Amino acid sequence: MDVSSIAAAASANASAEVQAEASVRVLKMAMDIQSESAMQLLQAIPAPPAAPVGSTAGGVIDTWV
Repeated sequence: MDVSSIAAAASANASAEVQAEASVRVLKMAMDIQSESAMQLLQAIPAPPAAPVGSTAGGVIDTWV
């Protein structure tokens, strides 16, 4: 191998590493944005209505047919 091919290979390797690091950063940013959007959607869900006083879920069963 001559010196120029070794230098070209090293340069290509460094370029690939930089590109991979940039891709990972962009992916992390996209995941953060998606996480924030999901949290906003979850916070937008209205609270369930309060149960009437003295009743509990499943406390009244209609047994008449």
